[in-house]
Amino acid sequence: MTDGPLRPTLLLVHGAWHGAWCWEKLTSVLGAEGWQTRTVDLPSAGGRAGVQDDAQVIRAELESIDGPVVVVAHSYGGIPASQAVAEAGNVARVVYLSAFQLDVGESLLGFYGVPVSAERGDFETWPGDPVEMFYGDLPRAEAEEAAKRLVPQSAKSFSDALTEAGWHTVPSTYIVCEDDQALPAKSQQALAARSGTVHRIAGGHSPFLAKPVELAALLAAIVLQPDA
Repeated sequence: MTDGPLRPTLLLVHGAWHGAWCWEKLTSVLGAEGWQTRTVDLPSAGGRAGVQDDAQVIRAELESIDGPVVVVAHSYGGIPASQAVAEAGNVARVVYLSAFQLDVGESLLGFYGVPVSAERGDFETWPGDPVEMFYGDLPRAEAEEAAKRLVPQSAKSFSDALTEAGWHTVPSTYIVCEDDQALPAKSQQALAARSGTVHRIAGGHSPFLAKPVELAALLAAIVLQPDA
């Protein structure tokens, strides 16, 4: 890879229950390869914020970056990322990593056909065993340590619908995680049909932890050869 003034910054947007901490392995690898990275902590993770609040945090980070940006959004993070990039002028591409690439009027619960209920409470608990669901291809001890860092996720963030979907105007790429236990490959493929290009990576829901070197290489290829 060659360095140059046009190489974009990668803005990494985490998914539900997580935080910017989940990108630490990946940012280390990317940094060693000369990539500039930024991360955000979404307020819906650990708080009662919704999609619009998360999108505002992403938008503010985008506004602080000089030059082009490629947004890499994981899982739930794809929803506020889609909202945020619709109003950003410096986003060259959105990469959806096993993420919800939703359209205007859609919500996470709506994607699953789950009705919104006032009885859902303020927070969503993670489904099943998070070690198996999110980190099944990590060493057990590392997976358990990651699971300890998870926080409650705002229920509002799962029921809020998009009012804008930036992928209609910003080029997008989808990365399907083939052995994902949280967002099965079949669901990912349905979402990926909305992207301009689709790539695949072996493994589970969290390749930034399980396969940071492979994921970094794939992201570099996507950015440097976007139509491949």
